[in-house]
Amino acid sequence: MNKRLFSAFLSACCLASVSAVMPDAEIDSRVSDLLGRMTLDEKIGQLNQLSGYGYAPDMVGRIRSGAVGSLLNETDPEVVNQLQREAVENSRLGIPLIFARDVIHGFKTIFPIPLGQAASWNPDIVREGARIAADEASSVGIRWTFSPMVDISRDARWGRIAESFGEDPVLSAKLGVAMVEGYQGDDLASPNAMAACAKHFAGYGASESGKDYNTTWIPETLLRDVYLRPFKELVKAGSATFMCSFNDINGVPSSGNRVLLEDILRGEWGYDGMMVSDWGSIEQMIPHGYSADLRQAASQAVNAGVDMDMESHAYTGHLRHLVESGEVSEARVDSLVRNVLTLKYRLGLFENPYVDMASSRRFYAPSSLDAARRAVEESAILLKNTGTLPLNNSKVKKIAVIGPMADAQHDQAGTWVFDLEKERSVTPLTALQQMYGKENVIYAPGLEHTRDLDTKGFANAVKAARKADVVLFFAGEEAVLSGEAHCRADLSLPGAQSRLLAELKNVGKPVVMIVQAGRQLAIMPESEMADAVVYCFHGGTMTGPALANLLSGEANFSGRCPVSFPRMSGQEPLYYNHKNTGRPASGITLINDIETEAGQTSTGCTSYFLDAGDGAFYPFGYGLSYTTFEYGEPVLSATSIAPDGSLKVSCTVTNTGNREGAEVAQLYIRDHVASLVRPVRELRDFAKITLKPGESRTLEFTITPADLEFHVNGAQTVVEPGEFSVWIAPNAAEGTPAKFTVVKPNDLAAK
Repeated sequence: MNKRLFSAFLSACCLASVSAVMPDAEIDSRVSDLLGRMTLDEKIGQLNQLSGYGYAPDMVGRIRSGAVGSLLNETDPEVVNQLQREAVENSRLGIPLIFARDVIHGFKTIFPIPLGQAASWNPDIVREGARIAADEASSVGIRWTFSPMVDISRDARWGRIAESFGEDPVLSAKLGVAMVEGYQGDDLASPNAMAACAKHFAGYGASESGKDYNTTWIPETLLRDVYLRPFKELVKAGSATFMCSFNDINGVPSSGNRVLLEDILRGEWGYDGMMVSDWGSIEQMIPHGYSADLRQAASQAVNAGVDMDMESHAYTGHLRHLVESGEVSEARVDSLVRNVLTLKYRLGLFENPYVDMASSRRFYAPSSLDAARRAVEESAILLKNTGTLPLNNSKVKKIAVIGPMADAQHDQAGTWVFDLEKERSVTPLTALQQMYGKENVIYAPGLEHTRDLDTKGFANAVKAARKADVVLFFAGEEAVLSGEAHCRADLSLPGAQSRLLAELKNVGKPVVMIVQAGRQLAIMPESEMADAVVYCFHGGTMTGPALANLLSGEANFSGRCPVSFPRMSGQEPLYYNHKNTGRPASGITLINDIETEAGQTSTGCTSYFLDAGDGAFYPFGYGLSYTTFEYGEPVLSATSIAPDGSLKVSCTVTNTGNREGAEVAQLYIRDHVASLVRPVRELRDFAKITLKPGESRTLEFTITPADLEFHVNGAQTVVEPGEFSVWIAPNAAEGTPAKFTVVKPNDLAAK
């Protein structure tokens, strides 16, 4: 059988066959053999990633000469196969290409943005969404995605918070691991698996002032305790690739940071996958002021351990000269190429390089749409409810649907949806019309889009409200207002939305505000006007049916805040696991309560804002339900343990309401006195449980040394003797603590 016929045979049977994982030793042997036959130019080619532009003659020439290792953004399976055939059949060594794409929260079936998925506090939801995304994307040849993003995001002004799992390292790590498992499945070589990419390594979410690409300054203890923690877990989970970040950390851009990429990632953690630059990030070390020119940038990136250059053209332009001059050793180049070739073998591309056209374009399966709906249902957060929800069908006959996000097929999908087909988005308006009948739903948007300042539509909106029994006001921000390079200094509702809400409130009908956004917004004034508040981070394809089910009571709310909601924009960065001050907030006197000509110390000298007070408006972990839950006091298996010991803590949670509901029980700890000041609370575990009315369940968590330790010097961690508090609570601001002590082993023996 000749090569072309054999390739066609592989293409025809690829999905029907069961992929076998190739042993690492065999992969190493094959990579070594291939490396020994490669020219320097072919090696450099494998390190080069370009954005595709179809089956063009110049691209074909590059591929045939071995000058390209990976292509971005080719989504036509016919073109993918054509270009792959040039690599496999018409290049000297037949090394396949990896086709990659930003598939962040769905390919065609769009799930909630990652921040929304984080609000579900359910790894199964995240895992299933990634599995569906991998199946859809791989059906057109995409075998590598640049996700999950596990940057810790403590500042809502940063647009890319939408791509994150929020502000907490434990929640981000658990959900990031689930996403890797979903993309990669049990066998990375399976034709419907995608290589995951842990990004952005590292510290990108700490961008100063919440402005994208900005500088970061992160002490090493904070870097290791918080910002690196999720990445370390993704190494353990087997993330096939990592991506370095755009930002500098303490003056060194990540693309040239050998300590980060080599010493920590590969040295300390033993990572053996592939590292890719972010788009143009090697070249961008020049405006950073770290590289004089692209040649120096290439040298710095190679020696730091960046295996593949995404669209900087630094390696193809300068790496041969750097090797010939001795500035970079060919052995160093070989080590990078080895990582690229190993990934291609792990993906099964040498054995199965082509898209099976008979089963390509596997989109919008009914089970996938159902999963997307369930993801929205579990991620929507009920923030306030005075009894207006769920809608009472005996009292509610006419519903006014108002606001710019009620029928926004494009914008409800959120950021990073390059392959969105917006006509497949089912909006709240459509779903409510289907549920209640078009004749019972009065639609008047009031504003054309979220930034709209024109009030000409207010009159029709008010008229609709007067005719209705309840007003559903769909507010928020458009998709383009969040995501990469879309940062906001003002976190209030944009446009004239607040003014429209005030007009609707004056009508005197119950008002439910449903917010769809790419971040947590400062909605305190609007929340106080509304009778009920629902927060739904951009939910994707099935936003409408999910919200209709929740508002009607067909489904129950179980989403919880993965971030702290500010009272005002000026509180940012805002996060629950902050450290205490020497003068914690107390006796708060707000600005309008201060007497004129009051003395400078009359308000007390503690740590708070005169206009915002202290703390979040809605705290991390917070969320309501159509039922209620009661927590018993935590019970400890021991009150004293050694630094290397563990203990169990349990708590009984009871559904005290009259309908079934899901609760997220959250385990927090605090180290009260330490050689380095510790946070006021730190999440260490959580469990999402479903309880029937009147049902109780006793939850048990195990606290290990890993939950108590912190970094003190580089990679060194300690568990110090002293008093600790532990909570099993519904959020980071509530709960009854129990106390235990960590004691020296000889002190424990004496007891």
